[in-house]
Amino acid sequence: MGRPTFLMHEGTDDDKITKGDNYEHTFLSEPTGLQKKSVNFTTIEEKRLSKVVLVVDDDPDMTSVFSLGLQDEGFEVYTYNDPLEVLSQFRPNLYDLLLVDINMPKMNGIDLSRKLLELDSNVKICFITAGEANIEVLRELYPTRGIGCFIRKPVTIDELVRRVKAELD
Repeated sequence: MGRPTFLMHEGTDDDKITKGDNYEHTFLSEPTGLQKKSVNFTTIEEKRLSKVVLVVDDDPDMTSVFSLGLQDEGFEVYTYNDPLEVLSQFRPNLYDLLLVDINMPKMNGIDLSRKLLELDSNVKICFITAGEANIEVLRELYPTRGIGCFIRKPVTIDELVRRVKAELD
């Protein structure tokens, strides 16, 4: 896997390299003699071309792996581990696709996606699940437009990227 490209998000409450919680990077100062990690910032033209994906999963390891894999493929990725935080930080008309885990504490992914669709009715959503969800039953119980796919965990990064690209085409 290549080195990920981290994007600076301007215009947020505070400038961060990534948006979301449970995600850290250490930058070492020059005087210590230790090597610095490099960060590649995109130009305005590149940023407009990249698709923006929001990943919501209560497992920080899962959001981190998904984020790195999608960033390696040129996506701009925001990650959250708390569905309630997503609701408070959600920015309508920013995201091209939401990847939402179904089983989360505080609020399940289906209820979260319904609330997010009220804020942005044009965003596409893919559910992520480790369980044996009956997709057709879920579609009948929650007839929400914008829900395009279901991704079962475990999933390889190659398969995740393929599914995300297919959903965005």
